[in-house]
Amino acid sequence: MDSLAGQKLVKADGSSHEADAVLADKEMVMYYFSAHWCPPCRQFTPMLKDFYDEVSDENLEIVFVSSDRSDDDMKSYMKESHGDWYATEHNSALANSLKQKYGIAGIPTLIVCKKDGTVVTKDGRAKVMSMPPAQAVKAFKA
Repeated sequence: MDSLAGQKLVKADGSSHEADAVLADKEMVMYYFSAHWCPPCRQFTPMLKDFYDEVSDENLEIVFVSSDRSDDDMKSYMKESHGDWYATEHNSALANSLKQKYGIAGIPTLIVCKKDGTVVTKDGRAKVMSMPPAQAVKAFKA
């Protein structure tokens, strides 16, 4: 969680949360780079929501990093399609640094990291789409 240390995360309801507290007991963080206007994102996001709903007790958390055009678009997308996960603030320095750190060239992208920040995979989307949720989590933890 090195990238998120000391940072604030938001929820769809606009509430703000300390990342350190939110992620304290999580083994993995999955960074979801997406946007409402992106057709492949709109196709994958419901799958990711179902995945999250099924494995939310597996000590993992999803952090949404938006490429939406506005904060309102981001919040609307979160309320409409997302699971009950966290997000970086819209167009924040944190969001931009995460995009650079992980070399995000296209969306949707799901980066899976261990608690210490080690990247497990830069293609989490493929596993979420091709495996049952429990099997995908097992593969991420292997």
